[in-house]
Amino acid sequence: TDVTDPASIANLFAQTKSRFGRLDLLFNNAGIGAPPVPLEDLPLETWRQVVDTNLTALFLCTQHAFRIMRDQDPRGGRIINNGSISAHAPRPNSIAYTATKHAVTGITKATSLDGRAYDIACGQIDIGNADTPMGGKMKEGVAQADGSTRAEAVMDPDHVGDAVLMMANLPLEANVQFMTVMATKMPFVGRG
Repeated sequence: TDVTDPASIANLFAQTKSRFGRLDLLFNNAGIGAPPVPLEDLPLETWRQVVDTNLTALFLCTQHAFRIMRDQDPRGGRIINNGSISAHAPRPNSIAYTATKHAVTGITKATSLDGRAYDIACGQIDIGNADTPMGGKMKEGVAQADGSTRAEAVMDPDHVGDAVLMMANLPLEANVQFMTVMATKMPFVGRG
């Protein structure tokens, strides 16, 4: 599914409903960053690409999932949003990514509140320095708040999968509202 195409998203959820008859879990995981440039030099088109992928797509997927979960029998389901440690402690030159991840937290809270009446639980996992194509570059060195560049610890992404699975397996009467999973030695606590 092309998460930047509303018709593609609608088709994904229509096919899911048609094939399985219901939807019990949505993990909103799509996300991109922008090149690390000063905010005054970030092109509007790049800003829009990050917002469309990280925020608008998450909203549209949540909206489609919410409709299915609300109307199915038995009703309800779980939505897990991929936030980021950047929502709490941004990196230099990351305004588009940081802004969208802050907004994901707002969507998580609003969905959690609005979902109560329909047995829809919504939580967020904030991931830090997983050894993936996006996060693995931290091993090579990344800009720090003091202007230096330093290598940072990373973790096996399987740990993130384990955490998402734990959240997904909870009964709908329980919810992990926010969870942070990160490399133990990454500079998050004390960063900035």
